[in-house]
Amino acid sequence: MRSGASALVLALAVSLTVLGGAVEAGVPTDQLRGATDRVLKVLRDPEFKQPAKGEARREQIRAIADEIFDWEETGKRALARHWQGRSPKEQQEFSTLFAELVERSYIGKIEQYSGERVVYAGETVEGDQATVKTKLITKSNTEIPVDYRMQKAGDRWRAYDVVIEGVSLVSNYRTQFNRIILQSGYGELVNKLKAKQDELQFESGRTGSRTP
Repeated sequence: MRSGASALVLALAVSLTVLGGAVEAGVPTDQLRGATDRVLKVLRDPEFKQPAKGEARREQIRAIADEIFDWEETGKRALARHWQGRSPKEQQEFSTLFAELVERSYIGKIEQYSGERVVYAGETVEGDQATVKTKLITKSNTEIPVDYRMQKAGDRWRAYDVVIEGVSLVSNYRTQFNRIILQSGYGELVNKLKAKQDELQFESGRTGSRTP
């Protein structure tokens, strides 16, 4: 990420898209838009702005993210060739740990939302695959391209990757995960993910005790 505000950009991209300019949208865009409307509603709700409601607010945002993101598919793509060698139990564990890593890493940044805009720039659909293109407009009017890669599951379109300024979330994690596995084994990757989860839970608890 080249931008100094990359953490906030990624946070917004993962779980928050602000309604922007008019574009002829298809079903993938509509479903993404519906989820993000609900995130905005949570962020703007006076009740959830109370200090004691911090964790409840985060749980609401995570629940919406779980609906729009296919974490198993995201985890599968991030683990790449190492996915096939895992048992179904290991695959489920990894998907859960990976979802927690992404959500807890950026949930605090999402709560820093202060009026950034996203303009929907169109979508492309090929069979059960789609890309929804957006542009994040910062307060200094800098445009940052953010693309959502989605696939159809039943009657729902769910995201499995986010590409920000040409950098893929999945590819970024894939490189890190592959290096850890090759150097220290799959078990060490799981241990690192669990340790990171504990760290983020602790930080979330400390943040939740303060006024947002």
